[in-house]
Amino acid sequence: MIFKKLKINNTTLKNRIVISPMCQYSSKNGCPSDWHYNHLNNLSSTGASMVILESTAIDKIGRISRSDLCLYNNTHEKKLGKLVKYLKKNNNNVKYGIQISHSGRKGSSYEPLIRYNTPLKKGESWQTIAPSAIKRAKHWPEPHEMSKKKIKELIQKFKSTLIRAKRIGFDCLEIHMAHGYLLHQFFSPISNKRTDEYGGSFENRSRLLIEISTELRKLWPRDKILGARITGSDHLKKGISLNESCLLAKKLKEIGLDYISVSSGGIIPITKMKQSEVFRLKMANKIKEYSKITTTMTGMITNQKIAKEIINKNKIDFITIARIIIRNPRWIFQFAKQNKADDIIPKQYRRLI
Repeated sequence: MIFKKLKINNTTLKNRIVISPMCQYSSKNGCPSDWHYNHLNNLSSTGASMVILESTAIDKIGRISRSDLCLYNNTHEKKLGKLVKYLKKNNNNVKYGIQISHSGRKGSSYEPLIRYNTPLKKGESWQTIAPSAIKRAKHWPEPHEMSKKKIKELIQKFKSTLIRAKRIGFDCLEIHMAHGYLLHQFFSPISNKRTDEYGGSFENRSRLLIEISTELRKLWPRDKILGARITGSDHLKKGISLNESCLLAKKLKEIGLDYISVSSGGIIPITKMKQSEVFRLKMANKIKEYSKITTTMTGMITNQKIAKEIINKNKIDFITIARIIIRNPRWIFQFAKQNKADDIIPKQYRRLI
């Protein structure tokens, strides 16, 4: 089953293994560097059906770090378009997606390659924004609470980035609503203490996510793929509940999104997540069962037998992998060989795998 094609709208994935977005913190003024060409071309040669580019900022203050990939001006669009054209020319049977995001209070930090989980010092930093003026952690600066005017401007910035992604020719667009980014901050009662229509109840905390999704659905081509990464749980007592994530997924399906990617955690730097090979499987299954939306899950999928069972014995439609494909670029080919799916292995490699 995992090596069977999956059709979403008019886009066909050659199998059910997708490369998850992986932040590289290696851009130059928001544009792809030589590293991106090598890194993404290598990922395209692994046998995966689709490669989703790293979380890409819709605004200058929406970056995590100074080295984030961005898509909010003409230079970004031109340089990113050149990269995607190169990738598609070299790998015509691979689909390409992009994950778009705003960091909110999580931004203005050092690249994790330099200092992990550390905000920039004064003189290098920028003012961050959030649904409420609540610090991410004690050592982080206080963000500005967003006005309703700023919220409306944010929606327009998401739309603008989508239009650029559409012109570039991406096959898939994923809205980042997890991992402590701004849309997650609005949805989580940990970070959202507003008293207006964007805070309080589930309906209010999910309002911005629904408004953005509705607007992006109007603009993104129906023959391509539109999805969202959501959090199944904050893993905190007063955080997002699994029931709320089920309701959100159902609303996203009603709007017309094509899939959701289930992740969890990240609203604060450290939570007590008991991570294991399938620690998000139960929540992903429940979300899929309730919402009936095409569902993928991410996180710690490294064992080929378990990966197969996730698809064959559960409700998950495809898997997204990251770390394992960096550690072992031939993981998918080895997996295919075990399951007599040699057709996805280049003929030059079949006798060697």
